[in-house]
Formats: sequence, C-alpha cells, structure tokens
Amino acid sequence: MTHKTYKKGDLSVIWKPDLCIHSANCVKGLPAVFDNRRRPWINLEEADREAIMRQVEKCPSGALSFTLENKDLLENQQGHIVQVIAISNGPLQVNSTCEIVRANGEKVLKEQKSFFCRCGGSSNKPFCDGTHKKIGFQD
Repeated sequence: MTHKTYKKGDLSVIWKPDLCIHSANCVKGLPAVFDNRRRPWINLEEADREAIMRQVEKCPSGALSFTLENKDLLENQQGHIVQVIAISNGPLQVNSTCEIVRANGEKVLKEQKSFFCRCGGSSNKPFCDGTHKKIGFQD
C-alpha cells in the first residue's frame, strides 16, 4: 500500500490514498492544511500540532493518521477510564488515545477518539469506513 508522510516537529501525518473514501472531512475542517487543489496537498505549517491531530482524527477511513515521536501524551493518560460507546446501527466509538496494532503489525496512534467497525463490512478494518450505512447494518 502506498503512502506519503508529512512531518512537522515530532508530528508525522501519514496519508494512504488507497484508503481514502473522499469524505472531505479534512478539506472542510482544516482547509489551510488540507487543500486538494494544491501540491503537495498537505501543508502542516498552516496550523498547530493539536489542530492537525484533531482534524486527522476525524478521517472516517483511516486514510489519514499520525504518529508522535513524543509519547508523553500517552503516558499522561495511563490510569484513566476509557469510555467505549456502541453507536446505534454504527461503529464503536472509543474516547481515549489509543495505539492500535493492525494484523500486519503496523502501529497507528489515534488521538482522543477512534471509531471501530462493528458491521464487519469495512474495507479499512479495524476502523469504520461508513460501510454500515451502505449495507443497512442494525444492532
């Protein structure tokens, strides 16, 4: 799978075009950073690290993800209760920073929130890609 990495300080944003479902959450939410009319289309210098991470977290397909060289954020959350919400007819929402290890060993850091497939139809497992709506998944 091809991917591109964009860096700013200790933040790396990874874009995997093969996973993109073109929801445009990134472009609509942070257009100064994500502009598909520009090349390169991602410019991390246009916003602060926290704003970029919050926006990347909203990517429903997982085409955008990030990693941090500084793991202090994760260490500060140890000992906290993690809230997991089963969204009616939709994914599991995990309200916490998570490091997800995919079946192939790839690690993905999700900051604050993650959405995991419950319908079994996602093409981006374990993450939700919105397929539950297309297939009429119901709890």
